[in-house]
Amino acid sequence: MANTLFDKPLFVKTSRYVQELASLEDVFDFLDEWPIDKRGDTYEVLSKACRMAAQGIFPLPAIRENVRRFLLKERVLANIEEVPLFAGRTNDRNLGS
Repeated sequence: MANTLFDKPLFVKTSRYVQELASLEDVFDFLDEWPIDKRGDTYEVLSKACRMAAQGIFPLPAIRENVRRFLLKERVLANIEEVPLFAGRTNDRNLGS
């Protein structure tokens, strides 16, 4: 696979954590974990498009947009403002003692 990084990541909210989808590989992992009982026509079309993108047939920006629409439809698209940012935060506490 050539460059498969998205220009901007997407975020998926689950009951326990927020998952980042930053590349086509991340989307494949996400789709593999999607519940079998929720896999319908939309899932199948997206999965096929991802395989085509991996072969260089389908454009990566279009995959990102289709994944975004899928997440929105399934009500699991996380708003970036909902994602806690910890970058640059320092904590002087020593966890080892």
